[in-house]
Amino acid sequence: MPQMSRLIPIDKNFQPTTTSKVLRLPTSPNPTAVTTSSTVLPSEATTLKSRLKKGETLYGLFICSFSPVMAEIVGHAGYHFVVIDMEHGFGTITEALSCLHALAASQTPAIIRVPECSAVWAKKALDLGPQGLMFPMVHTPELAKQAVSHCRYPRAGIRGVAHPVVRASKYGLHGDYLDWCEDELLIMCQVESEEAVEKIDEIAAVDGLDCIMIGPNDLGANMGYIRDPENEEVTKMVKVVENRVLGLKPKGNKRLYLAGFAMPNDGPIELKRRGYHMVCGGVEIELFRNAVVEDVNKFKNSA
Repeated sequence: MPQMSRLIPIDKNFQPTTTSKVLRLPTSPNPTAVTTSSTVLPSEATTLKSRLKKGETLYGLFICSFSPVMAEIVGHAGYHFVVIDMEHGFGTITEALSCLHALAASQTPAIIRVPECSAVWAKKALDLGPQGLMFPMVHTPELAKQAVSHCRYPRAGIRGVAHPVVRASKYGLHGDYLDWCEDELLIMCQVESEEAVEKIDEIAAVDGLDCIMIGPNDLGANMGYIRDPENEEVTKMVKVVENRVLGLKPKGNKRLYLAGFAMPNDGPIELKRRGYHMVCGGVEIELFRNAVVEDVNKFKNSA
């Protein structure tokens, strides 16, 4: 990575013209540490982690189309969070950024689901500035440890350093980004196989992991029920994960949260009643598909 001082020249003669929320020159030797006169966390009172710590149950939606218009509508609809799905969605990092811009209009927190548990994907996603990162197909505690490592700067992890110029730090304008970025990031790992369920206690014990997300469709497929993810055998496995995670006691001011994806036989209200901390109601493509099919059928079937 080139020296950031070459990328962000500071005008030594700059003088603020107002006194509120203005840029000021850094007093530290680091020429890239541009800050504001009252630097605070973005949307400090409503970060996902702060709301979870208060005991709120959060409701969200997946976005797979990568349409900024759809993202903006979803944000204004009032969801607590939106998952930008790079595992199954159609977009790249560039399209994910457009969705983040759209969600910013309603200050809706975003989680990015990366395609795989990879340091490269995590690095690129984190630099965009989501409030959470979701890793799919985490079958072992070793993979969970890798996921956490991908989200930590050295020496605690292996995340690449570019914080003075990326969106996550408001392009360097949040001079204290390093002070809070790791504490406020929600790290989520998906349990989606029999192996993962068998090792759930070890996965749940991984330091730095914030949330276990159950993936019932992939879990069912891995168990041989790709056409029947609501099979009672799959349901039993889901219950094992539920009981393990919800039965864990907080460690100080930290605890492991449980997230789930609503199914036809196990809707969002049921998940909320069972104690899930985060509930994903569906995918925006599915909601749109159902709405347009209902609309056209209503017309075609009219007298």
